[in-house]
Amino acid sequence: MKINRYISRAVIIAALPAILSACDDNSWNDHELEGFEEPAITNEQAIEYTLTPNDYKIIADNATNKALAGDALKAALAAVGTQGYFTEEISPRDYAPALFSDPKFPYFTLSDGSSVKLTYRIADALPTGMTEAVNALRYTVTDEDYQKVWGSDNNYTPAFAPSHTAAASLPSILAEAYPDAESGDVVIVNYQTSQTDPVFTAPAEPDTPEFPLSNVLTGSPAKGDDITINGYVVATSTQGPVVADEAGTVFVYSPSNNADLKIGDQVVINSTIDTYNNGYQIARGADATLSGSREVTYPEPKAMTAAEIDALAKTTTPIWPVYARFTGKVSVSGNYINIALDGTSVQLSPYGASDETKSLFTDGETVTVEGYVVAIASKGKYLNTIVTKVGSATAKATATTTAAQSRAVTVASDNVNAVYSFNGSKWSADTRYTILSHADYQLMEQRYDNLSDEAPATMLPIYLSRTFPYAAEGDTKLVVYFYYASSTTTVRCDAYKFDGTGWIADNGVTTQTAQFVRTGGKWIYDPNVTITLPAGRNQPLSTLYFQACVDWVKNNIDTPTGATYVNSYGDNEYYSGTSAYQGNVDLRPSAARTQYAAGYADMTDEQVVAAMKKRFETEVMPGALSALHPDADVMPGLDVFYTINFSAYTGTTTPYTIKFKVVGKGKFEFVECDW
Repeated sequence: MKINRYISRAVIIAALPAILSACDDNSWNDHELEGFEEPAITNEQAIEYTLTPNDYKIIADNATNKALAGDALKAALAAVGTQGYFTEEISPRDYAPALFSDPKFPYFTLSDGSSVKLTYRIADALPTGMTEAVNALRYTVTDEDYQKVWGSDNNYTPAFAPSHTAAASLPSILAEAYPDAESGDVVIVNYQTSQTDPVFTAPAEPDTPEFPLSNVLTGSPAKGDDITINGYVVATSTQGPVVADEAGTVFVYSPSNNADLKIGDQVVINSTIDTYNNGYQIARGADATLSGSREVTYPEPKAMTAAEIDALAKTTTPIWPVYARFTGKVSVSGNYINIALDGTSVQLSPYGASDETKSLFTDGETVTVEGYVVAIASKGKYLNTIVTKVGSATAKATATTTAAQSRAVTVASDNVNAVYSFNGSKWSADTRYTILSHADYQLMEQRYDNLSDEAPATMLPIYLSRTFPYAAEGDTKLVVYFYYASSTTTVRCDAYKFDGTGWIADNGVTTQTAQFVRTGGKWIYDPNVTITLPAGRNQPLSTLYFQACVDWVKNNIDTPTGATYVNSYGDNEYYSGTSAYQGNVDLRPSAARTQYAAGYADMTDEQVVAAMKKRFETEVMPGALSALHPDADVMPGLDVFYTINFSAYTGTTTPYTIKFKVVGKGKFEFVECDW
């Protein structure tokens, strides 16, 4: 039941123009109405709200909550944002209040006197290993790693194979990548693996025909034009590469084999010119056919002045990639990185940067960046740039190509994810986890390598049944996967248990409800509930609660053989006197005897009233509360009370207050009543 008590937003908004139109804030009041004070604009409401996946992320990113968590609980707070539930460490009691004042919360303008009945998810006892997986390190095996595995800068393939397996190679790769690892550290590793070994051949004969570059990227093709490019990759990103030919460069948006493309790859592309965010690009999904490789050298980057940056950002026609150098201050917020460029409000946004490239940026640091500006986003606010160099470090996802990056053999391979953990001395595959890889997402008919919305609940039990067909009852698995929500992809981990028939979620996560109130300008946790039942007919809240009382008497006191305490309309009972019709408790002995004389034959008027009061206190209203509030429950270390303001009729109507204590789930015990 939602209870609203507020001043309408429409009224507030309508009043604002009149308030703001005065020449001086209080000129009219001062001269016309002496002593008059402007009324404060309030927005007092009692609302019910269920947290969304994005709300948990807002809670985890909130500056107040980060300060509260400190370094000790930093990882636990971040996990709340990715997993979408509270924990014993990060409790709703401590961390939900900051949400209600966050501008991203739809009711952040609520004023003192307001309450939020919040429904949320909380893990009472997380299985061991879940938090570690959510906060795991991320590592993608590099070309340099594969070269070391195969023992050659030239005769190698960018994949593991039967003669050089991931299981044999990854421990040493991770040991080199994380020399300061501590016991218990967990890392998610992404790599390629092949079912067959490559066959290395002798170098090509000198008379091998050269790869003729096209001369079509002149800047003259227009949107919709068909184009054939013979070029080579000069920069890569998760969204696509920049390809050059004899005449110029172009951004190729999300080619079908983007994950396989490396700096220096020679490619043939037959596609169409398109535009997006004021930048020319090759239409999405083009096939970039590989045809050997070459060394790449970059032109001298254009060192753009603030005026030139402003002019570029304001251009009204699509641009072709511009290779430039920028200097500015880094701002890191979650997965987002922007660089405030000196002397201008325009910012550089590293576009499609890999995790390795992102690791080169530190919040608050001033850096020099080189790369290709491929688009202008948010009406000139951001220069989307595929980064090739950060300071003196070459972006790992766009490393300059030498002969060492040439691949003598390309073999068919699968993209695989694995979870490894460190035991204090070595890295090894962690058998507690199973993790979804590219083939799994494809089998689930997912467009990208992630799940979203409610897909995990339906897909993961099927995945486990197929992956572990011989599971025994009681077997457990932690399933690690990538989850997409609110434009962000995060790592999630869910626990499942095999019950002998199927895999059942066993996260220890339950849905609970708690109340928060705003007082003194602050939101505080308040599990206590106050309910006011106005006297009179056609009062919806009073009708609801008193009808629940009448129904309780009918179902628990009246016999099946005929009406006794409940009237013929079914909206009044005289076991305790509750009336859904009148919205009160009728304590008139005469009315009680008229309804059911046999029930009060041997009682005085005083005894009738005393009996009805006691029944209302200890039986009827507790029964109604159990029906209307089945989720009310005890709180560790805190008493929870339900206070009800109501009226009784004895010939005149008198207001009273009765109080109940929650003693179990959906169970209420009488405390006191002021009648």
